[in-house]
Amino acid sequence: EAQKAVPARERLTALFDPNTFVEVGTLVKNGCDGAGVITGYGLVDGSPVYAFSQDITVKSGAVGEAHGSKIKKIYELALKTGAPLVGIYDSNGAALDEGLDAMNAYGDLLCWTNNLSGVVPQISLVLGVCAGSAAMIAASADFVIMSEKGEFFVNAGDAEKGTAAEAAKGGIAHIVEKDEKDAIAAARRLLSMLPVNNLSMAPMQEYSPVSGGENTLAAAAANIKGADLFEAAKCAMDEDSVIELQKDFAPDAKIAFASMNGMSVGLVVASASGTLNLNGCSKIARFVSICDSFQIPVITFINCAKFVSGCSHGFRGGVREVAKLAHIYAEATTAKIAVIAGDAFGSAFVALAGRGSNADFSVAWPCAVIGALSPETAVAFLEGDKITAEKPRAQVEAEYAMTKASAF
Repeated sequence: EAQKAVPARERLTALFDPNTFVEVGTLVKNGCDGAGVITGYGLVDGSPVYAFSQDITVKSGAVGEAHGSKIKKIYELALKTGAPLVGIYDSNGAALDEGLDAMNAYGDLLCWTNNLSGVVPQISLVLGVCAGSAAMIAASADFVIMSEKGEFFVNAGDAEKGTAAEAAKGGIAHIVEKDEKDAIAAARRLLSMLPVNNLSMAPMQEYSPVSGGENTLAAAAANIKGADLFEAAKCAMDEDSVIELQKDFAPDAKIAFASMNGMSVGLVVASASGTLNLNGCSKIARFVSICDSFQIPVITFINCAKFVSGCSHGFRGGVREVAKLAHIYAEATTAKIAVIAGDAFGSAFVALAGRGSNADFSVAWPCAVIGALSPETAVAFLEGDKITAEKPRAQVEAEYAMTKASAF
């Protein structure tokens, strides 16, 4: 059954505060037809936002010269005024009858998306088909939010795999919601956590502490091996403030926006399983880079014994992503706090919490185990002579963890 087209204007009405949307380029046409996109600006929770919404009911939302010129104008205004931009994608592709003009329109939009990168927040809302060059443009935004009916692919042959679920597993979609109403609401909530541009502070939120959070944190600190570190970390944030991103991609690495005492922060958990693989490193690095662009403090909860290669990647690829992760942390000038909540050994400690530029402050739970080597490896190399019939290896390793590798 064909999906019923929802007018682009209704989506913009749902995005903006009531009676605040102002349309731009109303009379721009492609010959006798409309341009296939509605553009303008308005307020989201009282803050200015620019947006465009592709209109699938006009020539299937085909992207041509007029279509591209309207969106380009919105990009220019967003950059000039320093306001976020939301793109709502629902188009079956390029206006083929316009030939090279349609390709040039895509080229302009890809250029402008990257011109705005790190200057103002960009959110792509994929509520219909987003294919080919449009998929590259949408994925270049800071965040991609999809409804379950959204389609996201580059090549026509990949259309069957271009579902929202596949986009979430591949790390393309940051948030997937059941329907477009919820997807638009998610975009509004995400915008409320972000500054309007890279020179502004993130808005302060009304907040209340998590009920029973201290007890949950204390229990996790006493038994980190059996604790859900992400759930524990959420208890250090404000009540109901956590917005997890990319939850189906590299699930051992957790990233989220949250508020702490009303201030927006980036929350990283590295990692839920105790190890970080290639995709987890990439996921965290991109998130920390975005937080740094918009001066959002980063709080990293660390339980990472080692870095491991992804299942289908060689060791060299793993090294590349680990180096990128360490570089992003070191380069970031936003406030960075490392909370060592479990294991932190060798290169994992250096990359995420090492003295220098990787963390401004490093704090540790009493249960933390920190060292150049894991206790198992350290005992094998350095303390093998302490293993006797009366004192088995496990006991020597436990003593090493509690003494030479303790947080103290």
